Amino acid sequence: MQPRFVARLGLADAVTATNAGLGFLAAAAAMVDPGLAARLILLAAIADGLDGALAQHVGSTPVGEFLDSLADVASFGVAPALFVFAIARTAWDLSLAESSLPLALSLFVTGLFVVTAVVRLGLYTAYDIGRGATEGAQTTLAATVLAVAYLAGVRSPAVLLGATLVFVGLMVAPFRYPDLRVRDALAMGVVQALSILVPGAFGRLFPRLLLAAALAYLVLAPRLYRRGTPEGKRT
Repeated sequence: MQPRFVARLGLADAVTATNAGLGFLAAAAAMVDPGLAARLILLAAIADGLDGALAQHVGSTPVGEFLDSLADVASFGVAPALFVFAIARTAWDLSLAESSLPLALSLFVTGLFVVTAVVRLGLYTAYDIGRGATEGAQTTLAATVLAVAYLAGVRSPAVLLGATLVFVGLMVAPFRYPDLRVRDALAMGVVQALSILVPGAFGRLFPRLLLAAALAYLVLAPRLYRRGTPEGKRT
């Protein structure tokens, strides 16, 4: 006799759970190897897109949409926040045993990022699933930009903390972001994979391409992007 959770989960749910595991690994790696953590965050983003595609093509379960947002808290809320904090702590030689303004600022900004990500994912689950668009910048997008910026050569803790704070506002801002078209999602996935596998190739070409594409979507999508067939999130 199988445990209840085994019988009620589908293939897409297994990928979603893997996404959460990748988020934990990224959070753990952030304290030791930020480059590895960044690549794990991008790998989690690929898993986040894959589970939605699997749900559409092989079917989903009632628990899928809840697992999706729970996994995203780990991979695109907690992991990128720890990633940025770890970079700031190392660069500025911060100690948790000492009180300092940079330490307090780093903890405040990254903690606020996690809080905002949780709120944004809760609102998405309650109101935006199946609508083909969502209000506020996606947590996946925020985590991708932070991670790939590091791989593209942006190592300044002040810049990364500033970007984190900007995303705190953008995740709850009243801007509508359409779901990616299938072809665009596939193209982004290919560049993401190359950014993970060979981040330093051709002068960091692939991370820089991915960063440029992600920033273009972030800035232009609310007004200019026309949605095709929804891809990525559960429906």
